[in-house]
Amino acid sequence: MATEDSQVSTPSPTTSTVISTPFQEKGHKYRELTDEEQSKLNSDKTLVAEFKQAKLEREAQKNWDLFYKRNSTHFFKDRHWTTREFQELTEKEPTDDGVSAGQRVLLEVGCGVGNAVFPLLDENKQLFVHACDFSPRAVQFVKENAAYDPARISAFQCDITKDPLVAQIPECNVHIVTMLFVLSAIHPDKMAAALRNIYEVVRPGGCVLFRDYGLYDHAMLRFSKGHKLAEQFYVRQDGTRAYYFTEEMLSKLFSEAGFEVCQNEYVLRETVNKKEGLCVPRVFVQGKYSKPNI
Repeated sequence: MATEDSQVSTPSPTTSTVISTPFQEKGHKYRELTDEEQSKLNSDKTLVAEFKQAKLEREAQKNWDLFYKRNSTHFFKDRHWTTREFQELTEKEPTDDGVSAGQRVLLEVGCGVGNAVFPLLDENKQLFVHACDFSPRAVQFVKENAAYDPARISAFQCDITKDPLVAQIPECNVHIVTMLFVLSAIHPDKMAAALRNIYEVVRPGGCVLFRDYGLYDHAMLRFSKGHKLAEQFYVRQDGTRAYYFTEEMLSKLFSEAGFEVCQNEYVLRETVNKKEGLCVPRVFVQGKYSKPNI
């Protein structure tokens, strides 16, 4: 599924440069829009026609499959930053004796070709990963990776908006779910169903670790007219789609799905392209949402 560097021809995000500012009418607390940016957003009022939007929804899987057909496994960099951002991914699960390390179960939703999964498996030897993706082609790339070991990873195709995860994973079995730039690719009307589906396989006390596009991210402001599907929801040239979240919307979505909100905040990064002399602001939303101990 979509990733942070998928549509911006700049390197991966660098060191955090989060700066607190008063709330502005032309933005939010971490990203104030310039007059030019605000004018551009205000002038983009026309939405893509309903018949075309329906076609995009019907062909969503095909468009992602074509994306991976064009780009194979070479488009994205491996995500070695995940353990730095999410300490939970390095933790070991104690066994009953309280001494030796047991196996932790992770579900990677929207695994793509494995750019997050394989570095995690290499770093945490006690991890078992269920990896799913909307695109059958992406899943096949994961299975063809030389590092794919069925004893430590199970990859499968899944539309998390409708395919029950419990058909592949025992109920209440997963310690950690990672959702990295995947919910934004789902139609907003189906996001709640996806989160309820995930809730069923998370064990009490388990959590979802989340990062995705935030409102007023540079990628959002680069869309030209004719690409707007709804407020904060856009279609790219290749037919894949992206939603840009507010903290408030994410908190509401996860809470209504049954999760407790532990962390939910904007994260600002600057992406630098030295060759072109560009420095652009990236806005992400990062969160941790836990399943209550019942």
